Amino acid sequence: MVPTTRYARSGDATIAYQVAGEGTSDLLFLPGWISQIEQLWDAPAMRRFLERLAVFNRLILFDRRGSGLSDSVGEPYTLEQDAEDALAVLDAAGSERATLFTYGLGGPVGAVLAAERPERVGALIMYASIARTSWAPDHEWAMTVEDRAAWTERTVATWGEVDGPGLPVLAPSMGGDRSLATWYARLQRLSASPSEARILLNAASELDVRDMLPRVRVPTLVMHRSGDNAWDPRHSRYLAEHIPGARHVELDGVDSFPFVGDSDAIVEEIEEFLTGRRSGGELVRTLLTVMFTDIVDATAHAARLGDGRWRDLLADHDSQVRGQLARFGGREVKTVGDGFLVTFAGPPSRALRCAQAITASARELGVEVRIGVHTGECELIGEDVAGMAVHIASRVSALAGPGEVLVSGTVFGTVVGGPFTFHERGFHELKGVPERWPLFALGG
Repeated sequence: MVPTTRYARSGDATIAYQVAGEGTSDLLFLPGWISQIEQLWDAPAMRRFLERLAVFNRLILFDRRGSGLSDSVGEPYTLEQDAEDALAVLDAAGSERATLFTYGLGGPVGAVLAAERPERVGALIMYASIARTSWAPDHEWAMTVEDRAAWTERTVATWGEVDGPGLPVLAPSMGGDRSLATWYARLQRLSASPSEARILLNAASELDVRDMLPRVRVPTLVMHRSGDNAWDPRHSRYLAEHIPGARHVELDGVDSFPFVGDSDAIVEEIEEFLTGRRSGGELVRTLLTVMFTDIVDATAHAARLGDGRWRDLLADHDSQVRGQLARFGGREVKTVGDGFLVTFAGPPSRALRCAQAITASARELGVEVRIGVHTGECELIGEDVAGMAVHIASRVSALAGPGEVLVSGTVFGTVVGGPFTFHERGFHELKGVPERWPLFALGG
């Protein structure tokens, strides 16, 4: 479930932020360039990465000024202002001291905060981060100002397009993944306009915090993948050499995005650095049948009945759903809007019978529900569930019609030959899920 977006006040600007997890320590992610914190959760791989971090941390995310859901106030962007915005987010989130987790252009902001505000920074984690953006005699691996300007114009010219030049460099191992390309293109569009993107890139063209590095005295972990083509690994080697006592880890891989490729290796390094062990971040996985329910046209019903009568009907519906869950052994994970997220242990037969019963009881109340069911491995996070299986069940539910129980091919293959009848609904693309999936409608 996407955390609630809130707003912090920083000078004349409002900065959008979210808090996920209930760990004993705070981890503030400093975005590398652009972000839109609600869109981040829409990519299954990114969601899993964030959920793993939130197992052993209270994870704090925010959109930079001028990006995503935060204000753009028309002033030049500076490192000092970015640092003040980060502190405003920590204040709003009730965090007195946090570990900073930086990526790319977030590195200079993290260095400034760690050097100048060590009372607010418990530790510094720098992944694929930098101290200087443009060429210098001791930074010959960085782009020249002219090369960066040309790259900026190429990026802006294809801003928000699925086939833009950015993703093949940032995530080359996912070059053929159309769903990730679509997600990234939408992230660009939601994060900034092309003009705003140019302003942000130009503001970052000559950042330099090399003089800050010797003043960083908090525990520091520097990580980079050896084959990263977006940010040369020598950026991280330089950081590790010039931050006193920094631990340097060079990981295998070619992707720059931390949530693509072997993201578990990054999370495990972070967990060991912060907790001294690697077990706390492991998500327990178990095979479950996941069911999403949703009332069809709930808003129209509420408008027709009025608030009071609609609340009464909704209470009756919820009570009947919970009765059926108790009858068939379903576990209510949480309510989602006007529906439920439910899991069943074992084969999906009980889930299908429960779905039929919920559909019938809803119809007696004068409403229709749509239900989606999928069986797969789920990640257990406390009382919540996550992972691709949950994502698939949600997508299947969204495709179901009024009064329809729609199931994935996995469910169909598990119970085929049993007492259930199904009608083929063809192959469908499920947003954020690789390949096309066969879907089946459960018969009466």
